[in-house]
Amino acid sequence: MSTQGNGYDCLISAKLCERPIQMETKDCDMRKAISGIKHELDKPRDSYGRQIDVKEAFPVQIEYEMQHTEEKPYQCSQCDKCFSLKTRLVQHMRTHAGEKPYKCSYCAKSFAQKQNMVQHQIGHTEEKPYHCSLCDKRFARTNTLFYHQRTHTGEKPYQCSQCDRCFALKSHLVEHMRTHTGEKPYQCRHCDKRFAQNVNLVQHQTTHISEKPYQCSDCDKSFALNINLVQHQRTHTGEKPHQCSHCDKRFSRKNTLFYHQQKHTGHKLYQCSQCEKSFTLKSHLVVHRRTHTGEKPYQCSHCGKSFAQNTNLVQHERTHTGEKPHQCSHCDKCFAHKGSLKYHQRTHTGEKPYQCIHCDKCFIRKSQVIAHQNKHTGEAITNALINTKVLPSKVAC
Repeated sequence: MSTQGNGYDCLISAKLCERPIQMETKDCDMRKAISGIKHELDKPRDSYGRQIDVKEAFPVQIEYEMQHTEEKPYQCSQCDKCFSLKTRLVQHMRTHAGEKPYKCSYCAKSFAQKQNMVQHQIGHTEEKPYHCSLCDKRFARTNTLFYHQRTHTGEKPYQCSQCDRCFALKSHLVEHMRTHTGEKPYQCRHCDKRFAQNVNLVQHQTTHISEKPYQCSDCDKSFALNINLVQHQRTHTGEKPHQCSHCDKRFSRKNTLFYHQQKHTGHKLYQCSQCEKSFTLKSHLVVHRRTHTGEKPYQCSHCGKSFAQNTNLVQHERTHTGEKPHQCSHCDKCFAHKGSLKYHQRTHTGEKPYQCIHCDKCFIRKSQVIAHQNKHTGEAITNALINTKVLPSKVAC
């Protein structure tokens, strides 16, 4: 619109109006036309007057503003999840593909997100500036300290909507919810198997890899992943870096610590449909069900004997092969079972963790303390019989 004298030249009707507002209120059609022109004039243009595509010119700004709206235009092609940012979709797609492009320069660990890799690498340095005010532990990251402090306060702000369980971390709640929904977002790229947790997918994918480049320097075992080699080497060194926050027990594997801590919380989510027994792990429920069905899917290739658990089959097959993979670090003795090695090593260390509840005697094995305690109970029964003047031979069994 342009001015002529004291009036305004309308772009639509070519009429003169005293004020712009008077021009815009002539009639409905004129207002609509003017609104359209204003919209066109408000569009961003370059120095030549050409319109600019905002999404192409300012993609970061547009995506940032979309975080504040409910709009989620980026949908995953493999599931129903939608995202407001394209970068979030790219990161999410890696959970399906198992892709981890960011590799730690200190170890063989890989990550799907760069920020996780950067935070992980801080753990390789000695710098831990964040100190817990309730204990002596120090941390490299503020968020790790924040989550650690919840072990002292007992705070668990994330509650499951389908049961009463609460969690200190949102990621733990997300994983727990999959036990209700049955969701398994992590799919193997070699076969059709799916998993609820990424760590289980990574372990499974090693079964497809024939190459095992990571070899143990203490024995002949080789592994497809470096993390498996690190965990295996702890069987030689005895290192147990993962400590329970409820007791003094330590573990060589983080997942073993997680399962142990469930004993303290008392949570047993997996209940048998045929009896009242409940279990902390789904795998334990699966094995238990076989006591009802009589199923024994693991068969020995040497004698045909079948077993309900694969671990029992592995131990049984060593009676045929004579393999004794567990060697004592104090002497040259080797054992077929890890439990036998553990009991043997106590003869070197002098450890006797099982104490009698009636006296001060301690024992290496649990079976030994049970047998010993029976002597006390037998003595108690005999004394009771003497006091009542009843001979043992005349007591009904």
